[in-house]
Amino acid sequence: MSFAIEHMGNNLWRGKFTSFDEKICQHAFSARLGGESVKPYKGLNMALHVGDEADIVWKNRQRFFQALELKAEKLVTPQQVHGANIQRVSMADAGRGAKDYADAIAGTDALITNEPGLPLMLCFADCVPVIFLDPEKQAVGIAHAGWKGTVAKIARETVYRMQEEFGSNPADILAGIGPSIGPCCFAVGEEVAEKFREAFTKDAERIISEKDGQLYVNLWEANRLQLLEAGICKNHIEMADTCTDCQHQWFYSYRADGGQTGRMAAIIALNQY
Repeated sequence: MSFAIEHMGNNLWRGKFTSFDEKICQHAFSARLGGESVKPYKGLNMALHVGDEADIVWKNRQRFFQALELKAEKLVTPQQVHGANIQRVSMADAGRGAKDYADAIAGTDALITNEPGLPLMLCFADCVPVIFLDPEKQAVGIAHAGWKGTVAKIARETVYRMQEEFGSNPADILAGIGPSIGPCCFAVGEEVAEKFREAFTKDAERIISEKDGQLYVNLWEANRLQLLEAGICKNHIEMADTCTDCQHQWFYSYRADGGQTGRMAAIIALNQY
């Protein structure tokens, strides 16, 4: 079990977890290389909502999805709002948000499905992408866990929703915590730290640290702990341990790039047979 950055040709790269069986699903965390976007989004910007030209974003999406052997025109993606709404999607939603942001699933930060050939995609630049695979019930999910979503325990709630919708046993589910801002760089103020103390009362000392008078939050650990709380086995949780702020030459980082930047995509799709 490990996380790797893989070259797919044409200067396109993806992050991937080795434990996610490619016979069942395809998944990827897009790197910022190989796209047509120009500054300040330079590279493979996958988001329509940041000010980049829509036709260029669509070309980037097509290029990356083709490398994954997935159909970009079928992707479904939401309008992310740093909330905790989870939406089950079906083939009737295919294409929502693919070319037009206004058509994306409204006010949603996690998607789940059990339909083969329906790629789920969310966009990130420091927030935590969490992906899910239930190989027994043949279902997948993806969650956007910024600090607000992490405090709202969206990763845990996504597991619960997969139980409700698909009959998933948490012990069967694989989860992956993808590239995102790490505990080394996620500096916060007292107000945000207090939100984590309230949400993670027993584990606050494991999540919040202090260095040279500055508070830092470990979003990776906060999400790992809630996945354990939801019943996912310890050895079924993959950690990329890759900080987008430190590694912003590979991944978009809102903080490292000064606020205006592109977005990487986290994608997961059940294979069609």
